[in-house]
Order: sequence, then structure tokens, then C-alpha cells
Amino acid sequence: MSDPNAQDEAVGEAFSVEKMLKARDLTFEAVRRIGAAIRPGMTEGRGGEIAQEVLEAMGMERLWHRNVVRFGPGTLETFFGAFQPDYVLQADDIFYVDLGAVWDGHEGDAGDTFTVGNDAEMAACAEAARTLWHEVAARWRDEGLSGAALYDFAVKRAEAMGWRLNWEVKGHRVSDFPHAIYKAGALGDFDAPPTTGLWILEIQIAHPTRPIGAFYEDLLIRESVAAA
Repeated sequence: MSDPNAQDEAVGEAFSVEKMLKARDLTFEAVRRIGAAIRPGMTEGRGGEIAQEVLEAMGMERLWHRNVVRFGPGTLETFFGAFQPDYVLQADDIFYVDLGAVWDGHEGDAGDTFTVGNDAEMAACAEAARTLWHEVAARWRDEGLSGAALYDFAVKRAEAMGWRLNWEVKGHRVSDFPHAIYKAGALGDFDAPPTTGLWILEIQIAHPTRPIGAFYEDLLIRESVAAA
């Protein structure tokens, strides 16, 4: 009997888990460098330019999705939302970086949220996105939940933590470039346990009353594979 999810998790002949991990690590390094280079007084448009400059300096092969850098209220926007290139990052503010770059023929995808200044709620929002991501990923590792079940858990857990999960952001496939030929759909709609090294778990939350949010994404990878 054929596996109904085989096409959703198909990979190319060049696919390598080791190269996926390298792509993931390089992309996260780029996210960190960009986050460290952004300062109050910069515009969101300049943040996007910095992202491209950092990736090019690190030797990426190409982008597989556009660079997404969002400041302030823009942190509530998803990948497809409008940018605000003239928005100036304030002394107390929040921003996120979402990158998708190809390294050695494999897709890296990473995102994280950063804060400047001393706004405690902004800092808590950024940290909550990371915490929630790790809690959801742990459910995948420990219980083998399906992609759909992972996001069901994320909705409830975000509410219990005092935040709102953006249900439109449901994760996606990655692979050797281009993964899009496999047409796997969203992780949040996947009805089987996702295979290690093939899926990006995305978490985006919003503050319950203030116009700020936070984003974090990473590759679902089993610890035994990552340590190999």
C-alpha cells in the first residue's frame, strides 16, 4: 500500500540532511547578524537592505523567498502583509527578521524577534514566541503529533500563556532547492507526523491588546540527527 504522504515529503536526488542543517545554521547566523546591526532611528526599508547585505557577504547562493524585516506594528503582519519602509524604529521597539536563503543547494529558513530599549512587554512577547516554538517542537519529538495537531496545541498553549496565535501562519516544507515542486502545503494542514529535517515550524503571536507581535521559526529536527 502506497504512503499517501510520500509526495508531500519527497526530496530531490541531491538532498542531504547534513546540508539542511548547515543551511539552517547559516541562515540563523544571518538572522543574528542582521538583528545586531539594526538600531533605533533606522527605517524598516533600511532593515531590509541590511538583510540583503549580510546574506550576500556570507556567500548565500540565492534567496528562495524574499527577505522579511518588520518593525513595530509591522510585527503583526505575516509574510504576505504590506511593508512599512518609512517606519522608523523607536528607542523602545520590537522587530523581527525572517530569511529564506539557499546554501549549497539546500534551503535555509529561520526567523527570530528582537527588541531595543526597555519595554518589558515587548521583550516578553519576543521570548514567548521562542518558548512556544520549543514547547510545540517538544510535542512533536516526544509524542509524534501530526502537523495539524501541533498547531491545535499551539493555539491553546498560546492562549494559556496570555498571547494570541496567528493561525494563518502554519509552517511549510523545505528541502533541496526548490522544495515547491513537491507541493506539500502547510504544516498545520499535514495529517501525519512530520519527518525530521523537512518541515519549518512557524510561530507568530500577538499581544492581546497592544499592536505588537513576535515571530520565531526553525527546522523541525530530532536531537539525535542534529548531534550526528
